[in-house]
Amino acid sequence: MVHRSMIKEIDISELHVGHFVVDIVKQENQFTLTQSGHIKSDLVIKNMVVKGVQSLLIDTRKTKKIKDNSTKINKKSPIIMDVYKAKEIFDQSKSIQKKIFSDAQNGKPLDLNPVEEITDKTIDEIFKNPDALACVINIRNTDEYLLEHSVSVSVLITIFARFLKIEKPIVQQLSVGAFLHDVGKIMVPEKILNKPGKLTDDEFTTMKTHVNHSIEIIQNTPGISELSLEVAALHHEKLDGNGYPFNIPGDKISTYGRMISICDIFDALTANRCYKDGYSHIKAFSILRSLAESNHLDQRLVNLFIKCMGVYPVGSLVELNSNKVAIVEQRNLEDPTNPKVRSFYNSKQHNYVMTEDIDLANNNDFIVKGVRADDFDLDMNKIIEFLLMEG
Repeated sequence: MVHRSMIKEIDISELHVGHFVVDIVKQENQFTLTQSGHIKSDLVIKNMVVKGVQSLLIDTRKTKKIKDNSTKINKKSPIIMDVYKAKEIFDQSKSIQKKIFSDAQNGKPLDLNPVEEITDKTIDEIFKNPDALACVINIRNTDEYLLEHSVSVSVLITIFARFLKIEKPIVQQLSVGAFLHDVGKIMVPEKILNKPGKLTDDEFTTMKTHVNHSIEIIQNTPGISELSLEVAALHHEKLDGNGYPFNIPGDKISTYGRMISICDIFDALTANRCYKDGYSHIKAFSILRSLAESNHLDQRLVNLFIKCMGVYPVGSLVELNSNKVAIVEQRNLEDPTNPKVRSFYNSKQHNYVMTEDIDLANNNDFIVKGVRADDFDLDMNKIIEFLLMEG
């Protein structure tokens, strides 16, 4: 007897929990499946719709009843549930940042309204759940550093300010200042801005002028607050008085100026760029501590920032003693070195594996080291897609 193939194409509107997806047929973007598999929650379907998937191939022989446990995941794993909403905010922020840079380059006054609207939205999201946006900072494009850095520093200072219990009206001004702090870089020649090697003395002198340009542009922005201008102006000043552009002594640098310096350096250290890979979070924390010991950064605030982000920040990757690679999903405030993680990859066999939720405080597994997706030739976007598909 000849068996008729049970592989059929269906519209995304026909896709249900329990279907076994073989491949994507039609779509608006370039979304790809990490592997074939069952649809385990409505969240996965919604994600595909957002990604522009229009039709798929399913194997009807493998359809099975699966209880959609999205509510359960929501309680246990907010990062996976909220990451795409957070990414949408991050992408909106980048679009606004792009317009800001364009206006600055063309000598137009900056429109503060969209900046205030998106930072307000970011603040609301962070005050509800800081972990999702902290995770999104790890999903970056190496060729969009200039745009993403300012957005990320704005996110980081908001997360830090929330941790320090700073009042929301102040947080809003800090967030706007951080969002605009590097706008002057658009005036720096690209060959200096993106030079892979060490800058010459003359090139570094030119690079340092970006702060002066930022100050001038922000000063000419209608409706800008003094505090927003202040944090942008202070982001490269050092407590030993050897920062730039004004060599301001430490006792004249406000708490807010000290905060943005930490956030700015942390993001610069951890971000991938077209010419260099970023450091792991643990390595970046070590460098921040070293800079504090050298009296460049405020030691008390550096320690608080590390406590705020967590020894292993949500959204960062870790390698376990069992060769599992996992994403940190929930911090453990009582035992910071043993967070809750979700494993998804085997570092020895170099392949994705069935996901497993692991509470390291109650498990024989332990963290060997913090790692980056690049260490295993992986892509953070693909990792998040895989985690969503696994439900």
